[in-house]
Amino acid sequence: MGKKRSLADDLGALKKKVTEGCAKTEKTEGDAGLRRLRKRLKRVQRKISVRAARIAQAAGKKKVSA
Repeated sequence: MGKKRSLADDLGALKKKVTEGCAKTEKTEGDAGLRRLRKRLKRVQRKISVRAARIAQAAGKKKVSA
């Protein structure tokens, strides 16, 4: 098995694919492939926000060091 891509890499690639797909097609609502990409993009965005919330919750009231 290959190395897993990080969520940030996956997010950037999916955003790029979605914007390219929107530029290519006129009817973006009816395109099944583009819809699938959007769903994957939303899933990755949700994973990133949940991870950030989990880290913030674990940090508690500690000051964030730079």
